[in-house]
Amino acid sequence: MALRADTGSAEFASLWDLAGQWSLARRIRHADGRENSFSGKAVFTRSGSRLIQEESGLLRIDDQSLEASQRLVWNQDGPLLRVHFADMRPFHEIPIGVADPEAVHDCPPDRYHVAYDFAQWPTWSSVWTVTGPRKDYVMNSTYTPV
Repeated sequence: MALRADTGSAEFASLWDLAGQWSLARRIRHADGRENSFSGKAVFTRSGSRLIQEESGLLRIDDQSLEASQRLVWNQDGPLLRVHFADMRPFHEIPIGVADPEAVHDCPPDRYHVAYDFAQWPTWSSVWTVTGPRKDYVMNSTYTPV
C-alpha cells in the first residue's frame, strides 16, 4: 500500500495491496424491483505472480438463503490489472493507480459494465450494471479490510 505524498493517506497502487481478507457486502437490484443480498468474505491469496480471489458467503434470494462462492484470478501487467475467470478466460482489465476505473465484459447477448471506486481506500467498491435479454440488474459490492 502506497501513501499519497499530498495527504499522507493510503492509496491502492499495486496488485499486492488487495492481498488478505475482506468483509464483503453486496446488494443486487433487479429492473423488476426485486432485491437480493450477499454477505460474506473475499480472500485474496498470492499464487506466484497472481492473486486468487475467493468469495464465499450467504446469498439471500427472496425468502431463501443459499451458500454461494466464486473464484477469480488477478494479475498485474505493467499499468493494468487483468481479471480472469477461475479457468483463466479473460474477464476484464482496469488501469492501476486510478481511483475510479471502469471496464466492460461483453458476453453476448449480455453486457457487463463495472465501475470500481478506490477513492476511500482501503475500503473499496464495485458497481456492476448487467443488461441483456435475460439479465437486467445492478450489483453493488463493498469490500472492507478485516
